[in-house]
Amino acid sequence: MSARITYLDHAATTPVRPEVREAMLPYLGDEAFGNPSSPHRFGRAARAGLEEAKRLVAQALGAEPNQVIFTSGGTEADNLAVIGAALAARERGGPFRVAVCATEHKAILAAAHAVAHLGGEEIVLPVGADGVVDEAALDAALARGVAIVSVMWVNNEVGTIQPVARLAERCRAAGVTFHTDAVQAFGKIPVSVRDVPCTLITISGHKIGAPKGIGALVVRDRRAIEAIIHGGGQQFGLRPGTENVPGIIALGRAVELAAAEQQDLAPRLGAVRDDLEGRLAALVPDARINGRDGKRAPHVVNVSFPGTDSEAMLMHLDLAGIACSAGSACSTGSVEPSHVLTAMGVPRELGVAALRFSFGRTSSSADVEALAAALPRIVEKVRSLAAVLHR
Repeated sequence: MSARITYLDHAATTPVRPEVREAMLPYLGDEAFGNPSSPHRFGRAARAGLEEAKRLVAQALGAEPNQVIFTSGGTEADNLAVIGAALAARERGGPFRVAVCATEHKAILAAAHAVAHLGGEEIVLPVGADGVVDEAALDAALARGVAIVSVMWVNNEVGTIQPVARLAERCRAAGVTFHTDAVQAFGKIPVSVRDVPCTLITISGHKIGAPKGIGALVVRDRRAIEAIIHGGGQQFGLRPGTENVPGIIALGRAVELAAAEQQDLAPRLGAVRDDLEGRLAALVPDARINGRDGKRAPHVVNVSFPGTDSEAMLMHLDLAGIACSAGSACSTGSVEPSHVLTAMGVPRELGVAALRFSFGRTSSSADVEALAAALPRIVEKVRSLAAVLHR
């Protein structure tokens, strides 16, 4: 393995920022360790920190502090949005039906499946080759009547930016709750509920320099969802349980930094992405960039290398000191294309050969140089091995 590790998997997780770690420390030690529901000084100190973090998250997203519900991460927030909205609609006598995009994160798709298991119905909205949701299908779903529509702001695998403002407006006109998972969007492109009339929006801390295990759901109308876990009355009863105060403090600081830096970070990440994509034609002439025809966020490149498979590529890249992700998932011992690429119409042989390279605050041209130096040799080696296996 090379001495220098090239980390190209920021869409999976990011390192905890020093500023975020420093902000957490008082809430991990003896200064503010109390339960924020306790009335004594230790509890009051924890509560004060929690409320300040809530203010920071709300400010960054254009929301109100009392609209911020802290969760254990993006998955929980997505489940609370989709299942909670379906339950709320059923309680009111409305449609027990949800509509989600085919390329959503598995958290959304699994939540939609859960609604179906509870006796409801799920509608999966198709996408085009560019990864953008079919708006005619959305209109058809709205005409049937749904409790909630959920469309991811930026796709985590290919970086496609959905026209969420337009989609949210359609839903609002139909009187339907709109949710967007903005986990990959926040900090990379402008994200504000002032610009997008959504009722629910998800963010996650570990994508922006906070620790894993903390996220938030902005709930602009509490009547839109019901709780899916039950306990005390914390967070208006929508997400009960003693709050993860150190994580919440970390999220508040990370959100504050990400919002402040987004305008400068985006063009820099876009330049790194464009540098890589520009080199690919020379490095691996038959490589295919997936989703390139659509509008994309600046930090994700999904590319298929024909004649390879992603698991073998990942192993050899890791041995060369390069960390990235597969664009496919290993299931029952065989490599299968990701549901995102399949929904976009990418052929199976290219879907199983896809890798995702993703960039973050610490990424630079040096990372592209390191990948460029190793990639042709690794592609050739994996192709040669595949040729031997298939003789």
